[in-house]
Amino acid sequence: MNTPAVPPPEHLQHIAVVGAGAAGLTGVETLRREGFTGRLTLLGDEPSPPYDRPPLSKQVLAGTWDFPQTLLRTADHYAGLDVELRTGCRATGLDLKGRRLHLDRGGQLAFDGLLIATGVAPRRLPFADGLDGVHVLRGEHDAAALRDHLRQEPRVVVIGAGFLGLEAAAVVRDLGLNVSVVDPQQTPMERQLGRQTGALVAELHRTRGVRMHTGRGVTGLVSNGGRVTGVRTSDGDVLDADCVLVAIGATPQVEWLRSSTVPLMDGVACDAYCQAAPGIFAAGDVASWPSTRYGRRMRLEHRMNATEQGMAAARNLLHGNVDAYDPLPYFWTDQYEAKIQVYGLIPAGAEMTVVEGDLAEGAFVALFHAAGRPVAVLGWNSPKHLRRYRQQLLETPSFERSETGA
Repeated sequence: MNTPAVPPPEHLQHIAVVGAGAAGLTGVETLRREGFTGRLTLLGDEPSPPYDRPPLSKQVLAGTWDFPQTLLRTADHYAGLDVELRTGCRATGLDLKGRRLHLDRGGQLAFDGLLIATGVAPRRLPFADGLDGVHVLRGEHDAAALRDHLRQEPRVVVIGAGFLGLEAAAVVRDLGLNVSVVDPQQTPMERQLGRQTGALVAELHRTRGVRMHTGRGVTGLVSNGGRVTGVRTSDGDVLDADCVLVAIGATPQVEWLRSSTVPLMDGVACDAYCQAAPGIFAAGDVASWPSTRYGRRMRLEHRMNATEQGMAAARNLLHGNVDAYDPLPYFWTDQYEAKIQVYGLIPAGAEMTVVEGDLAEGAFVALFHAAGRPVAVLGWNSPKHLRRYRQQLLETPSFERSETGA
């Protein structure tokens, strides 16, 4: 896309970006690249500068990377951007009319333009509060605490068989530890990968020695002296556990916006240009927008979406809604020797056809069709072959947007 041959509007003297993850950092870099020369502030609620989250459940947890290897940029980079990076600083409220942010350290921050990129927070079990040995895995300190616990060689139970839970389970098993996975769905990752591929993922873990307890919920935790000792499942079993990872999804971090008039709908409700209100834009895990491609409102918690949407939101904030955002989603997961990549989204009931390779050989490409058109392509250890089919999806006509999905 070409940058419009117009300077940034004069009223934009100070742009604030709330959220120092991949989306927020990309937004800052895009603003500078697109010609913004005014004041720029990047706020992050964690003490560390922006870092990449996907390695936390893989290389960092496995101990093959130290945390500094996840940092997205060097300190010199931020100086070169002429951005005021405030780490350990949380926005607690927004005065939309007065164009001011309320901050947890007291005081306010005035702005002319705002990019919201606060991401998501992990869901927690209400009956796990205060118990030692129960973990979530979202940030730097979560990863460090879990990695330290794993060094004690505990019996591990992972609650949740999604991306995060299964990636962590693979690492734990590769460390030689006893690990069980519990999930209420019969087929793990069916919603993301389809039933047939989800079954292959389950079998991959079983062959590695993971105890897969699918089709079961969790009704409580067992403890002794304030420390977890087991996980109680919906069928009455108790799984022994010294270490529990809760990986049951995440919720958009929008509580600080509830007293404002910013529209909220499964996150910050944006239009097709990532705009939630005049001069207020959102990007990344926290943002939802109407997709013409899929005919419904979407919110994606994928690393690539954070980067792409951060760029789009920054451009539209600076230049005045020049690019409607409607990407072809892309996501991946690494588990043991399997690298699984997907372009598009796989709806329930989509028909799967293997077009390259063979499921039994552990390397294949599969196309998924719904409503008579291709909607997604999945590659299992087939990155080169997978790219051939991406263009086919890009050329597929968009779905008509429904009234409920607008």
